[in-house]
Amino acid sequence: MAGKISEQTKELILPILDQLDIELVDLEYVKEGKNWFLRVFIDSPKGVDLDMCTAVSERLSEALDEDDPIKEAYFLEVSSAGAERPLKTNEDLKKAVQKQVHITTYEPIEGNKQFEGKLIHADEHAVTLAIKNKTRVEEITLPVEKIASARLAIIF
Repeated sequence: MAGKISEQTKELILPILDQLDIELVDLEYVKEGKNWFLRVFIDSPKGVDLDMCTAVSERLSEALDEDDPIKEAYFLEVSSAGAERPLKTNEDLKKAVQKQVHITTYEPIEGNKQFEGKLIHADEHAVTLAIKNKTRVEEITLPVEKIASARLAIIF
């Protein structure tokens, strides 16, 4: 049920976001305790502020009321994807080239399941990271099908 609602909501929100030049990063419909939450995570080349979240929330709320794909009561939350936003698709990975990323794999590769470094290449088959190892930089290539999760990383 949650997957179907997510897909219906995605169909409603994409035209709204296109008009506002905003990217849909993620969308989830989840139950926490007794309550259902529809969470929409957005990003924009200009950044995301409260006014932008409010505008998306208002327009999406109207579209959801009109189309009514969700029968039970729920809370709508629209927010920025954040500085450590998830990278869920190949397109997300390609856009993150030259940025710092954190990648977790399903199984160990060269003895590790977690990798953090500069993403230097991404395509449909693999990603290549430049990882600092003490005083030198090493490159490692990870097959896309082995990636469990990926996100942008903040380096302090």
